[in-house]
Amino acid sequence: MDFETLYRLYWGKIFRVCMGYVGDRDLAQDIAQDTFVIVWQQLSSFRNESGIGTWIYRIATNNCLRQLEKQKRSTHQELPQHLPEEKQQDLEPQIQLLYQFIAELPEIDRIIISLELEDVKQAEIAQIVGLSESNIRVKIHRIKERLNKRFKEHGE
Repeated sequence: MDFETLYRLYWGKIFRVCMGYVGDRDLAQDIAQDTFVIVWQQLSSFRNESGIGTWIYRIATNNCLRQLEKQKRSTHQELPQHLPEEKQQDLEPQIQLLYQFIAELPEIDRIIISLELEDVKQAEIAQIVGLSESNIRVKIHRIKERLNKRFKEHGE
């Protein structure tokens, strides 16, 4: 598959995964763009050991983790618990709330639920994050329960 096709197929998905992970639109766009720079540079060396989507998601999640580590080292602050106000205007209120609640989750849970929301198969999520498929199923169930609880607490 050529780069342009991959970009068209995966840009939105990768951006949303990054958005769910970092909770900031500009930063998510930067990380997604960095992901596709790496895909462009390494596409010829892709070995088909996993699906190409799995490979791209793995690059994105690694980029998200590196960004979070860089933020921790430089600022020693927590992730923002909500999107900046000026970025929220074009998002539906419930989607804003969902991103806020996802940003409150532990790092591994954020990436798992972000991938699940993109309809990535659980076996693929297991490969991406390095957990067993059964562990992923349990984690997804528990994460959804926590998010549902947060929505109920918020009155949604």
